[in-house]
Amino acid sequence: MDLDFTWAWIALALATFPATMGVANLILVRPPRGTPPEGALVSILVPARNEAPNIAACLDAALASAGVAVEVVVMDDGSTDATAQIVAGYAARDARVRLETAPPLPAGWTGKVHACARLAEAARGTHFLFIDADVRLAPEAAALMAGHAAASGATMVTGVPRQAIGSLGEALTVPMINFLLFCYLPGGGRAFTRRSGMAAACGQLLLVEREGYFAAGGHEGVKGVLHDALALARRMRDHGLATEIVEGAGLATCRMYDGFRQSWAGFIKNAREGMATPVGLPIWTVMLAGAHLWPFVFLPRSAAILALALGFALRAAVTLRVREPWWTIPLHPATVAVALAIQWAALVRGLLGKPAGWKGRAYEPV
Repeated sequence: MDLDFTWAWIALALATFPATMGVANLILVRPPRGTPPEGALVSILVPARNEAPNIAACLDAALASAGVAVEVVVMDDGSTDATAQIVAGYAARDARVRLETAPPLPAGWTGKVHACARLAEAARGTHFLFIDADVRLAPEAAALMAGHAAASGATMVTGVPRQAIGSLGEALTVPMINFLLFCYLPGGGRAFTRRSGMAAACGQLLLVEREGYFAAGGHEGVKGVLHDALALARRMRDHGLATEIVEGAGLATCRMYDGFRQSWAGFIKNAREGMATPVGLPIWTVMLAGAHLWPFVFLPRSAAILALALGFALRAAVTLRVREPWWTIPLHPATVAVALAIQWAALVRGLLGKPAGWKGRAYEPV
């Protein structure tokens, strides 16, 4: 038997799996729907550490929210720039804005998780909408997410904002978020997938109902993690609460990072709580490399050509759906390769005992 022929067909099989799941999830994951319940108040909660370049635009967008009452609470988490002063200026002009100051970081906590926990304690709303300072909410986002929670019965509603990509380095890293969500997560994080292992969440845009949040222990229950949104979604499902992914591109925009170096550092800090485990990463490597990189080795075999065509078609469908730049599509194989490189680098760092770092803080591997 021709060995190359056999391996080419294995590559095609590996490419067919995400293609099938991607088509299903592109149908399943929809924009939020519903009307907020009477008396709803959405607390828009922003943890901020040295966010002076971002915070004003973030507040402007949040304060433009329509369709539901909102308050905006910013937790200044040890900033050494003008973040607190900018927020204080907004608070002096608009009673809906409050500035809080995070207490010193306790042992065993990661910084953002601690700030989010303190934000929840300070919030007055019926719903908590956690966002990052680099997120720009659409005016209807808070109302739609609270309405979807009411209509669907989901305690958590979350989505990935439209990712603004302004450099090659971002194009080689950021698109994998949506690609993995749509193509490798059974059910796409919808509420009918009750198992905690099938949960998904994006900390850039995450709404939770107040009562369910505290019933599940909130951020207190995930205090030592870096990937807090995913951990919180899993914890809520473990407590019998529904969590749901919705299409987020119409709800907000976000530019996560600025260039390759920052993107690499940002993704590597969360990797150990995702793919980068000694058992999981070899499996992920076979699945991703086998489907999207391996077929190049076996060109011009027809199975290899078909595998690559499936991969690029799938990437194009996801990219257009989530409104990311079209010019990132031809970079797809390089994006997969970079994603695997980040995961392996994170795993090696973890095995060597090197701490993860972000915003001037270092955290030991969990």
